[in-house]
Amino acid sequence: MLEHLLQQNKDWAAKQIERDPGYFDRLVGQQAPEYLWIGCADSRVPANVITDLPPGEVFVHRNIANLVHHADLNCQSVMQFAIDVLKVQHIIVCGHYGCGGIRAAMERSPSGMVDHWLQPIRDVARLNRDELEAITDDERRFDRLCELSVESQCDRVLQSPIVRDALDRGQDLHVHGWAYRLTDGHINCLADDRKRPEV
Repeated sequence: MLEHLLQQNKDWAAKQIERDPGYFDRLVGQQAPEYLWIGCADSRVPANVITDLPPGEVFVHRNIANLVHHADLNCQSVMQFAIDVLKVQHIIVCGHYGCGGIRAAMERSPSGMVDHWLQPIRDVARLNRDELEAITDDERRFDRLCELSVESQCDRVLQSPIVRDALDRGQDLHVHGWAYRLTDGHINCLADDRKRPEV
């Protein structure tokens, strides 16, 4: 039953009420986020924590290596709900340095279903082979591939029919690419207000 987690939940809820008696009353009607976060499922990269935003302020979708597959109905459904219903204004694709998905894609270690999932990263690596092979330090090469992948996922967001339709009808929508650094907690902005790529 994971009693310790259930007890921690009760303790947390009691502390919230003690600090702010109206906290949960406000939270019930608070889902009006400005931001959609497409991030890595890595447990060390929680969107609300690293941006210091309270619950209700960021709508979150996470998966391995923060990828945007056009056939991923989960990701596409999240984008549609965020854009059409919640009317978010910003979509943030956030990767992180030291990502295990990036490393697995580069090292081509067999990992079952994850191999298929990581193919877009391999495609990015292939398209940027010369730049990546010129980087002699393995960690720096992984970090650069992380950045290139984030930029590619921003393009994939902008290629989604959901996003294209929103932009065509004049909805105020901006796409950003970030990479979070585990070693110091800072976010590196890679693509600010990315525009629709020529397709």
